[in-house]
Amino acid sequence: MNNLDQFARQQYLNLETFRKNGVGVKTPVWFVQDGETLYVSTMANSGKVKRIRNNGEVKVAVCKMNGKVTGAWVQAQAHEVTDIEASTKVNHLLDRKYGLMKKLFENQRAQQGGKDTLLAIKLCE
Repeated sequence: MNNLDQFARQQYLNLETFRKNGVGVKTPVWFVQDGETLYVSTMANSGKVKRIRNNGEVKVAVCKMNGKVTGAWVQAQAHEVTDIEASTKVNHLLDRKYGLMKKLFENQRAQQGGKDTLLAIKLCE
């Protein structure tokens, strides 16, 4: 089993990003997998996005909704996706996976004036 297999058919991913001082910050997030890449949609001004812009080295693990890790931590590289076609495709995958819950969160973000961004995560083998 390769590292990517543990993410198949899972609902949550614990994403650990790193502050400038090296301290890790763990955040449970929804995700989808497309080929060898994991994708996360999140608020563009969130702390995790700011940390990834500064340092793309992250760790990921399968987890429960509350962030309790249920799989092995894996080193990965993350970056923001700016390609509109990729964003559209991934948004469609997220809609299929999370359905109504995703739409509710999108409406809440829109009311708060939040802008979303997409993160691509590639595991280091």
